[in-house]
Amino acid sequence: MSVRPWRDIARRQSRQIMVGKVPVGGDAPISVQTMTNTPTEDAAATIDQIRRCEEAGADIIRVSCPDEASTAALPLITRAAKVPIVADIHFHYKRALEAADAGAACLRINPGNIGSSERVAEVVRAAKANGCAIRIGVNAGSLEKDLLEKYGEPCPEALVESALDHIKLLQDQDFHEYKVAVKASDVFLAVSAYMQLADAVDCPLHLGITEAGGLIGGTVKSAIGMGNLLWAGIGDTIRVSLSAEPEEEVRVGFEILKALGLRQRGVRVVSCPSCARQGFDVIRTVEKLENRLQHIRVPLSLSVLGCVVNGPGEARETDIGLTGGGNGKHMVYLSGVTDHTIQDADMIDHIVKLVEAKAAEIEAAEAVAEAAE
Repeated sequence: MSVRPWRDIARRQSRQIMVGKVPVGGDAPISVQTMTNTPTEDAAATIDQIRRCEEAGADIIRVSCPDEASTAALPLITRAAKVPIVADIHFHYKRALEAADAGAACLRINPGNIGSSERVAEVVRAAKANGCAIRIGVNAGSLEKDLLEKYGEPCPEALVESALDHIKLLQDQDFHEYKVAVKASDVFLAVSAYMQLADAVDCPLHLGITEAGGLIGGTVKSAIGMGNLLWAGIGDTIRVSLSAEPEEEVRVGFEILKALGLRQRGVRVVSCPSCARQGFDVIRTVEKLENRLQHIRVPLSLSVLGCVVNGPGEARETDIGLTGGGNGKHMVYLSGVTDHTIQDADMIDHIVKLVEAKAAEIEAAEAVAEAAE
């Protein structure tokens, strides 16, 4: 039992696979993925976008490989990337062979649409030879015709049956380094399918609410759908699908995990919605602070509240706290204790410096602890 059992999440027990150097499943941290949207054949643009996603914290990045020009650029991309690269393959099994040889750490395929069993066997041989994992990607929008005829529409049972059929194709080739996704844009459908699949298999599961929408709508749908599953202990790696820049997907993914206490990275901001009691412009202050603190990777907490109603209480629970006061004079808390005041004009720069100093202090302490081991 933990000190706060109401916060405990018992993760589903799955076997672990490796995607490059990143463990997925088992007791490994839940990894955050995104996907590039640049033309993959434009290696420079793709690498530039990958770099931004890496800086945002991406653990794994997927690139689409629809043609030979894409896989021809892949060796340069995989060498430049600091995180494992997943090659997204549809229909053309030769692209999978080329991607495996080009350094992809994982192939995202549907074995059923790769072609004959001989072609599936070729892809598996290439994956084995190159140490590639495989992600089976079932999607409600592209279910097999026979399953749609059988069930009449995309439903949880159809998604799970499709996944199990694809899994069998890999297992028949004695290949077990795979993870599975059963995505849908319908939150209810996706959650139900994942819950059924979680009971049916022991492999790692890749979570996603596909085609979720724009930054706000897609974030809400993803948080509801994946949040439900993660809270139930289901999910080993996630991708938030947004009509937004891929680095935004990474940030939203981490915020979902942070909210559930499953991953900690960067500054966790506790802030009020603001009201007439606020001693400073809370909304604009939080926007500026979040923007200027994106480079912080060390997990720490910052409370920003406009007045003394809840400000002191929240500040007691955070590393650094800011509470609005009168006449442009606000209270700063360090480690939950009132420390000093700050004026409006200096507030943003001052808080940024405090956070950076706290992050450096935590990093130094961790380095000392590691050296002592």
